[in-house]
Amino acid sequence: MAYTQQYFVGDTHFGHQLMLQFRPFETTEEMDRFLIDRWNGTVKPTDIVWHLGDFGYGDADRTRKIFQQLHGRIRLIIGNHDTDSKGRIHKHLADHAWDQQPAHMAEAHVDGERVTLCHYGMRVWPASHHGSWHFFGHSHGRLPNYGRSRDVGVDCADVAFTPRTFRQLTAGMQDAEIAA
Repeated sequence: MAYTQQYFVGDTHFGHQLMLQFRPFETTEEMDRFLIDRWNGTVKPTDIVWHLGDFGYGDADRTRKIFQQLHGRIRLIIGNHDTDSKGRIHKHLADHAWDQQPAHMAEAHVDGERVTLCHYGMRVWPASHHGSWHFFGHSHGRLPNYGRSRDVGVDCADVAFTPRTFRQLTAGMQDAEIAA
């Protein structure tokens, strides 16, 4: 199936009460509604959305209902809140109609560019010394960009709770020497 655009986002933490301490919302319902509205105001049903982990938290039925409301063909890169203590993806997340099998790491190709996707930030990544990119989540905007590597979590100021394109995310980034 053809797609219109690829988007990247991470750390939505749908339904996660603890996130209210760090975000400008009074309730998880308000936070979830805002995230869904921002997502659906940007993403078309045919678009691909790479979600870089920590999709949702808690109630399986609520998470399923949120997933069903979101536009796009969603691909999950597994985050620490997406798994149990043994590293297995939570059943209530595994059962969603993901566009492809959830994975701990993947590679996307956008406009001739190679992008390594992982929930966690890396100092080096596949082909980093050959100009590839690396997008990650997990750090909630607290880890600075490094060369062609950056956090794409919703908490980053320039992500602003909205899935973003490759060009939006890489605009203004400076290349830095990356060790092989």
